[in-house]
Amino acid sequence: MTAEYTIPGMHIRDHEIEVPLDWSRPADSRSIVLFAREVVDPTRKDADLPLLVFFQGGPGGKSPRPTQSGPGWLVEALKTYRVILPDQRGTGRSSRVEGSTMRGFASGREAGDFLACFRADSIVRDFEHLRKTVFGEKRWVSLGQSYGGFITLTYLSQAPEGLSGCLVTGGLAGIRPSADELYRRTYPRVEAKNEQFYRRYPADIVRIGAIADHIAANRIVLPDGDQLTVRRFQTIGIDLGMKPGFENIHWLVDEAFLGRGEGPFTEHFLAEVMRLTSYDSNPLFVVLHESLYGEGPGATAWAADRVRQELPQFAPERRPLLFTGEMMFPWMLEEIRSLRDFRAGAEALAARDTYSALYDLHRLAANDVPVVAAIYFDDMYVDADLSLETARHVGNLDYWITNEYEHDGLRADVRVFKRLHEMFNDKGGAR
Repeated sequence: MTAEYTIPGMHIRDHEIEVPLDWSRPADSRSIVLFAREVVDPTRKDADLPLLVFFQGGPGGKSPRPTQSGPGWLVEALKTYRVILPDQRGTGRSSRVEGSTMRGFASGREAGDFLACFRADSIVRDFEHLRKTVFGEKRWVSLGQSYGGFITLTYLSQAPEGLSGCLVTGGLAGIRPSADELYRRTYPRVEAKNEQFYRRYPADIVRIGAIADHIAANRIVLPDGDQLTVRRFQTIGIDLGMKPGFENIHWLVDEAFLGRGEGPFTEHFLAEVMRLTSYDSNPLFVVLHESLYGEGPGATAWAADRVRQELPQFAPERRPLLFTGEMMFPWMLEEIRSLRDFRAGAEALAARDTYSALYDLHRLAANDVPVVAAIYFDDMYVDADLSLETARHVGNLDYWITNEYEHDGLRADVRVFKRLHEMFNDKGGAR
């Protein structure tokens, strides 16, 4: 434990432990720090409460930083649990990986091998070590949001003995992973979100086209010195899959120009586009993204970019301009300042011809850990049909499918957590 303190409504203990960088190579002496924050109701800080561990979305996402007001699911969970908020390796206070880290490698292959150590199988080994060394081997209930659901399936495949139950929101991954299949399923979902956006804001068809034309015709420099391109502007569409996403984009483009529908751009617009597309806070989100779908032989090889070449409607010169979604492209490693030092390692990772196994299909089929999952029918990031297929192949799993929420349902509405927890209790609760 590194610190202990109380904030309004929460008592907190901070933990740091060392874990191997590469769990698959016991002789490798390199280690990293794993950080986890333990949160509990201050009136019950010494009580023997069940543990709930949160698996953050991502990849490359740190756990939320608690405040008196939230997140809402955390406030609700503290009525029952001692909640553990680990920063996944490479994020937050867990040996954060950024550009300066990557400059220390002699070759792209060495950098790629390093990045391969930050996938879900390593994260599960970290969390099991944390559970055993800090929390006395007590089983915990997991709550996995988005990529946290992928981690849940890996946990159930590799160390189910550590879990007493699992809750998953928007994160039932395909357990026969294929990056190409995933993007062929999700590009149409992104296109549909674009169509819905333009139906809601038809005047934005002209406005966004004018923005793209102005970017294409001029050298537009963002506040951090990066040049803004149309294809980079298109990536703000990642927000279309969140509850406030349509409005976020509409109000951004509404104030794009100083003049009436023509240049120059406002400083506000440029600063916001920079913030939304820079990945300063989570570079691993871009760099590791397609490696989520790597398992066994075969390179992912920038699948999102290859599939996009089959879809001319997403071309930067097409109008109406279509935004892209949760797709990562190799050009981002050149155009975005915070990603340039990752280029050699990311290229090596994309070309990697074999990956460690993430899912054990036989073990998942025989699973006896109680699992409940929310599947968002219109999810732009995680294909609902793949989620339903996974649900049919994982034992002891009940699901709730809804189109009431977007991908951020857990964060947007505490009722999502309440509904899943009721389902979990109806199954008999923690084993």
